[in-house]
Amino acid sequence: MKVLLVILFFSVTIVNAQTINVADYGAVPNSFADATAAVQKAIEACREQNKSVISFPEGRYDFWPDKAIETRYYISNSSSEVEVPEKKQRVGLLFKNLKNITIEGNNSLFVFHGKMIAWVIDSSENISVRNVSVNYERPGMSEMTIKEITPASVTAVVHPDSKFSIIDGHLEWYGEKWIMRNFHAVLVRPAEGRLLYSSWTPFLNSRAEVVAPLTVKFTGDFSSFKAMPGDILTIRDRYRDYVAVFQNRSKNISLTNIHMNSMHGLGIVSQFCENLAYDSVFVEPDPHSGRVIASSADGMHFSGCKGQITINHCRFNGMHDDPVNVHGTHLKVMEIISPTTLKLKFMHHQTYGFAAFAAGDSVAFLHAASLQIFGAGIVKSAKLTSEREMMIEMEQPFSNKLKEGDALENTTWTPSLAIRNSRFAGTVSRGTLVTTSRKVIIENNVYYRTGMQAILIENDASGWYESGPVRDVTIRNNQFIECGYNSGENNYVIRINPEAHELVPGYYVHSNIRIENNDFKVYDYPVLFAKSTNGLLFAGNTIEKSNFIESGVKRPSIRLIACTGVKVNNNIFKDVEPELQVEKMKKKDVKTDIKEVLTQIQ
Repeated sequence: MKVLLVILFFSVTIVNAQTINVADYGAVPNSFADATAAVQKAIEACREQNKSVISFPEGRYDFWPDKAIETRYYISNSSSEVEVPEKKQRVGLLFKNLKNITIEGNNSLFVFHGKMIAWVIDSSENISVRNVSVNYERPGMSEMTIKEITPASVTAVVHPDSKFSIIDGHLEWYGEKWIMRNFHAVLVRPAEGRLLYSSWTPFLNSRAEVVAPLTVKFTGDFSSFKAMPGDILTIRDRYRDYVAVFQNRSKNISLTNIHMNSMHGLGIVSQFCENLAYDSVFVEPDPHSGRVIASSADGMHFSGCKGQITINHCRFNGMHDDPVNVHGTHLKVMEIISPTTLKLKFMHHQTYGFAAFAAGDSVAFLHAASLQIFGAGIVKSAKLTSEREMMIEMEQPFSNKLKEGDALENTTWTPSLAIRNSRFAGTVSRGTLVTTSRKVIIENNVYYRTGMQAILIENDASGWYESGPVRDVTIRNNQFIECGYNSGENNYVIRINPEAHELVPGYYVHSNIRIENNDFKVYDYPVLFAKSTNGLLFAGNTIEKSNFIESGVKRPSIRLIACTGVKVNNNIFKDVEPELQVEKMKKKDVKTDIKEVLTQIQ
């Protein structure tokens, strides 16, 4: 009877689903007219329906900020009070306090003007977006291809999308109602599929002149500028005043067949959301655009989420930061008001202003320097008292071990994560960052020439304040191809590196990490680094050397610091005899079939 009722319920909702055509509200495809107000009317019409499909007849839709709704959101990892004092954003499509809506793009192109968030999903549930491409008329990224370079001059061809002007002999990048003032540059080497950190400073200090259409010659001191003809210098504002997409305090969101061709600031940001399913989301430039960068920062960013996050059949290419970052936020204990009441503070300059705790949330208490968890509790009440500070009251008195300077993590808002069948390439930094205590599966993916680690597992309460410990991670059947060329001596393909500045004997920050049946193609020697981890398996993997770029001096393939329960066996090292370096451990802490073990046994 229960099953029958469930079937009848879904049948009724399907029958009663209302299709809302944006054209009926005045949005005309391929008209280049501002569709913002018309589309918002179509969205508001959904409030009267139990279930709605907002349909966009195939074509191009333009969105301008002039008639867009203005919002005020504090968004994790975006900007500080100094960088962006007032948090105001214009939004193309705003979904607030809505349910059961599908946005059917029918392979339409959404083009945004000026600086806008493409869409916001706030305090909503059961929202699906599918079959849409997103671009900006003037992307926030500027790009130019190096044609000639000498110690005293550079000649470059500017991409047509990158608007500029020469004023008093200096090149100025500008867009629709914005001008670039804070510069961050990355050099793209298409011939090698590499992204390298660079600088706009020598160009900023040079004299510029247009010598041919879209061709600029810069004269100045370029003796320290490292590039070669054919490289593409990409420049953007380092302040993250906008994000591409913001999803806040919502649940059951799915994105399917979404092409994010360009994104301002952070990419698709989900903050305190539950159950997110991304299938065939492609963060990459339109292949016909001639552009090389899609995102000014992260591709997908998840802060303080819970439930299940699934990333499947996605691609990332052309990134100024990490394709995927999953974490929570540590807040620092500033004052112990009473045995049950604390004053907490957001510590990182880019993350603050949102309710990191709420009544009923479970929390972990930890020592910031060691990341040692020493207690837990449940929040009775929580309140933001300023942009930076929160006051929370616990249901029970906290441990007398708690001291000012310790930290708290919200353990209710920690997600499970599955990343499958996806490709990570064209990023100057890492491929995937993950710190969540629930189940993590990373399988059947390709990590191709990520600038830094392909996978990084950290946890810290002293720098980025991104929490927390991992307890169940499986990394299997992936291909790791020539990753880590921007990482110097720390160019391990997988790095498990909790920022524990004090190691507590017998306490391990991370646990139960299995790295199995992966293929590693490495240009250098390092493969795996792990610190303060209990239960680490590295087995059945194949490691082979390439001649992609010159390798460094011979170093251990695997380096372990203060770990236990480690098994390293049945791996195939094709081209080099592996070495395992062990520090601050006992012989019983590691079992391995690697012959060369460099030990610093306690």
